[in-house]
Amino acid sequence: MEKVSVERQGQTREKPKISVLPNGPYYLLNEMEPKVVENLQNSKGEPLSTVGGVALCRCGASNNKPFCDGTHATIGFSSKNKTAADDNNGSENMIRNKRKNYVGREIIIHDNRRICSHAAECVKNLSSVFKFNARPWINPDSAKAEDIIDTIRKCPSGALSYSINGIEYRNQDERRPMIMVSKDGPYLITGGIDLIGDNIQFAEGASREHYTLCRCGASNYKPFCDGMHRTVNFKDDKN
Repeated sequence: MEKVSVERQGQTREKPKISVLPNGPYYLLNEMEPKVVENLQNSKGEPLSTVGGVALCRCGASNNKPFCDGTHATIGFSSKNKTAADDNNGSENMIRNKRKNYVGREIIIHDNRRICSHAAECVKNLSSVFKFNARPWINPDSAKAEDIIDTIRKCPSGALSYSINGIEYRNQDERRPMIMVSKDGPYLITGGIDLIGDNIQFAEGASREHYTLCRCGASNYKPFCDGMHRTVNFKDDKN
């Protein structure tokens, strides 16, 4: 696999990665080149090395958010997702991992509700096109294509993308890899940080350049955010 590098302080280095640990935290790997750990050696007196990283809470219960403090083990956090069979209200309440296309004269808007983090950037910025109470809720002919594009680029989850003249645009221009801890919401990932671990399934049509990761522990589509932080009233007063 070809290494993807980024510029930082005049040096080229490999992009960070996020490792999704089963029933545990996210592990942000910032330094991929193993380095010697000070004050640590094996039984032979040899120094030990490891990559540099930090554990980030995703159970929602850490007392040191956004960092993991081991509370996930105490509360029995499970990274398993609820299925339609587990839903007491029936499968009709489970949002399908299915992308819908809204075809306009100049632009096609693609939308997958499964990974919507409910940041509501689309509604706040262009309510003439994006209307939650309408059916269909997206009207691609209610604004200029450039205004729609500008709004879609504000979508943090990657649920929205667009096509013009048969070419689809999912990702943004090259951005520095970054994880932002949103207020009472998910981790906002930008810059194409690789997500690694078992059973990582990106939603249909989802962007790999930007996406949102659940940190309340309640998402039905872990590790991705599906807006459940609003339902469970997740709070993080420190961030």
